[in-house]
Amino acid sequence: MRKLFLALLFLVPAVSQAWWNNDWAYRKEITLDLSAAGANITDSISDFPVLLRLHSGNFPYFADAKPDGGDIRIVAGDDKTPLQFHIERFDATNQMAYIWVRMPQLAAGAKDAKIYVYYGNPKAGPGASASSSYDATQAVAMHFSETEGLPKDATANGNNASAATATLNGASLIAGGLKLDAGNTVTIPATSSLRLVPTRGLTLSAWVKPGGGLADAYVAALEDANGAVSLGIEGSAAKARYAKAGSAPVVVKYGDLATDAWHHLALTIGGGKLTLYVDGAVAGESAVTPIEVAGTLTVGGSVSGDHSYVGEIDELGVAGINRSAAFIKAEASSQGIQSTLVVYGADAQRESGGVSYFAITMKNVTPDGWVVIGILAVMFVIALLVIIGKAVYLGRVSSGNAAFLKDFQKLKGDPTTLDRDESDEDGDEALDRSALAPGGKADDRYGLSMLYRLYHHGVQEMTGRIGLRSAGAAAVTTLTPQAIESIRATMDATLVRMTQRLQSQMVLLTIAIAGGPFLGLLGTVVGVMITFAAIAASGDVNVNAIAPGIAAALAATVAGLAVAIPSLFGYNWLNTRIKGISADMRVFVDEFITRCAEHYT
Repeated sequence: MRKLFLALLFLVPAVSQAWWNNDWAYRKEITLDLSAAGANITDSISDFPVLLRLHSGNFPYFADAKPDGGDIRIVAGDDKTPLQFHIERFDATNQMAYIWVRMPQLAAGAKDAKIYVYYGNPKAGPGASASSSYDATQAVAMHFSETEGLPKDATANGNNASAATATLNGASLIAGGLKLDAGNTVTIPATSSLRLVPTRGLTLSAWVKPGGGLADAYVAALEDANGAVSLGIEGSAAKARYAKAGSAPVVVKYGDLATDAWHHLALTIGGGKLTLYVDGAVAGESAVTPIEVAGTLTVGGSVSGDHSYVGEIDELGVAGINRSAAFIKAEASSQGIQSTLVVYGADAQRESGGVSYFAITMKNVTPDGWVVIGILAVMFVIALLVIIGKAVYLGRVSSGNAAFLKDFQKLKGDPTTLDRDESDEDGDEALDRSALAPGGKADDRYGLSMLYRLYHHGVQEMTGRIGLRSAGAAAVTTLTPQAIESIRATMDATLVRMTQRLQSQMVLLTIAIAGGPFLGLLGTVVGVMITFAAIAASGDVNVNAIAPGIAAALAATVAGLAVAIPSLFGYNWLNTRIKGISADMRVFVDEFITRCAEHYT
């Protein structure tokens, strides 16, 4: 059914840029907003790893991509230049993906920098490369998303953990993470790339979710015999510390960190300063004259050795340069739960002309939404058949009634002369069949006239009482008042039955009118629930993540109204015609009884 709606692609056209490669069927547009309304990055950044969080709320097309995401490609805004990227996790079953894209350049304050995620090529081989997703200065990038074994470095340096007592947590801030209890640590041995060079500086960063009761705990520390650089927490305060052998340590602290909440912490050494960042903002700085430190990087632990870090850690990074404040702010803005840097736009299908927002919305509809829309589609077809069939039937009844009335009003004298000359049983059965089955014939002259059926039953009742058929027209020529009332009662009963037949199947329209909107609302509510559940699971909370799923959920309500509105118009129109025919029948009963009374009394 989704393909049927996508066939309406050109109903609402939108301008589409050239397609990077025709072997890929779909692409998703993503905007990086560095303006004041977005991440508010006021300095340009180069070689920045942007995190893309895809989930059913902003990317409900996992079924269109390969199960492992092997056909994913990231293309720059010119729609020509492939970008380096790697996939931290691609879970098609649970509809979540975390993709890191290396942006060569992000211009300060730009609000419309675009990239495209291409997918939908079953023949494509893997195109991701973790080692190419970071610049040469990035010494360590730990995702902690391994399902088994020791944590591994995503950069080309291969600074993998050599020992770990901490627990890998499969559901952390960004895919997997690290959970540390008292005494848990992860050790990364010394290498040539993992060092503080005074002329170049150092950046150490991580996402942390601290537990309570921390004394002087490391988040991570790089140390050797000459000195140590550590990022940690003392009490509830973030802490950056540089210690040189034989000298008092330089310490920068900042405020209270809420426990059981995620925070982005970073420290930089460079330009003669030790700077602490909390959630992307400068939290404090102090003058420092560093010396080279090239030793072991330890995750967890403490300065005194008595109280180690307890809590969760994700995305541990070490760079061999002094990262700019804009770079660190962009990390906090793009990787956190409320990403202000990344704006998820529309999806498009490869077409020759353009894309339709209607098609984009329908592509976002979840399976449960398609179930509701499918039920509504069946209701719509049934309602449409009832309206068309009933309209044709009532038209034939009305034309037959008009033909019969024309002849009846010309009668002078005996009002029974228009009745067919046949047995009562045969005539009744023929008329019953015609009334029950639109398209049949009640009489060659009057088609499906219900007035003629009333007339026929009235005549049959009357002739049975006055004996016209058996004894001749002159045998009995009078009717008593009781006989006339009996004839009226027979015709009234026939009128009621004919009215019921006129109203048959109208209940299907009332079901469509009343049930359509409620079914649509049910589909919308379920779709909204799924959208928010997916967003909560992926940790991506922003309007751009919510909008596609909500728009798709509302499609069920639109479908419900699309069923109810035509059904309502059709019902009112048909009901008016039925009331008109019923009124004509009531009037005819009175007119026929009056003529019979005049002629036979």
